[in-house]
Amino acid sequence: MFSQEKLDQILRRHEEISDKLSAGPSAQVFVQLSRELASLDEVVAKIRTQRAAQGEVDSLREMIADASLDAEMRAMAEGELAAASAALETASQELRLALLPKDDADEKSIILEVRAGTGGDEASLFAGDLFRAYQKYAALQGWTVEIDSASEGALGGYKEIIAEIVGRGVYGKLKFESGVHRVQRVPATETQGRIHTSAATVAVLPQAEDVDVDIDDKDLQIDTMRAQGAGGQHVNKTESAIRITHLPTGIVVMMQEERSQHRNKAKAMNVLRSRIYDAERQRLDSARSADRAKQVGSGDRSERIRTYNFPQGRVTDHRINLTLYKLDKVMEGEALEEVISALITDHQQKLLAEGEA
Repeated sequence: MFSQEKLDQILRRHEEISDKLSAGPSAQVFVQLSRELASLDEVVAKIRTQRAAQGEVDSLREMIADASLDAEMRAMAEGELAAASAALETASQELRLALLPKDDADEKSIILEVRAGTGGDEASLFAGDLFRAYQKYAALQGWTVEIDSASEGALGGYKEIIAEIVGRGVYGKLKFESGVHRVQRVPATETQGRIHTSAATVAVLPQAEDVDVDIDDKDLQIDTMRAQGAGGQHVNKTESAIRITHLPTGIVVMMQEERSQHRNKAKAMNVLRSRIYDAERQRLDSARSADRAKQVGSGDRSERIRTYNFPQGRVTDHRINLTLYKLDKVMEGEALEEVISALITDHQQKLLAEGEA
């Protein structure tokens, strides 16, 4: 079931890192080792739990096999063996999940980008509703949300909104939200009561750090300009808006939310770094999965992943054929956890199946 040699290697590595951290390494090495130690902590705990459970089962089986054991003690041991075997199976399954290949970005914060798709003003309104659902979900998780830039729709909502969601494990929870979200409802402006279909696209990018992406200054074209849109005299007098073009990839980021050019540049670089990091991850993932069936989390953002049907109060995730009649609670961020947990479980099951194939 498990390679005991592999498990021993993990335990030795965990002990080795702990010893190195105790020796007081440089700040950079300390950060790297701390990350690795944190990634191993859960696995090590699961290994120890599983081995303790296995030891309990082995001990009980040895006791039962003892011919000198009296009937009463044997019956008691057999009863304990059933419970111990169930505990071992649970511990083994948890260890199997803990040993699954880890996405290095799962623990990261994210850049969330929500854009109105087809559907005009109704698409902008839905993009706003979708973003607020993520805001509420983030609040329930104890994460913080900071809006980097926003372009409002004519009747409300957003044509585009980009925000940072900061917290531990944000990407691991929200990475399957990337894709096309479709809404079916009667717009407030519809006088005939007809149901309209529109869409919004969501991009979830792991927030890259300096150590994740090396950006050479000579690869950047930085333009400054006056901010556009509402803003009074400030808009006309201050060239605080920043547009950064990464020449090797052609990725362009514009930021004008802040009055400070320095703040806009810092935010733009944060988004740019995350987009470059995500693009490289997508490239590597495509190369790795070229020889196997497409799976959840491939990052294909052209695919319709979910439908929100307001007349029926229904949310359907098409990737796992999950339907919940809890639309109001999903939009409040509450029942979104049910959808996300189901997607994570499905992904884990596919990884387990691949490992056993």
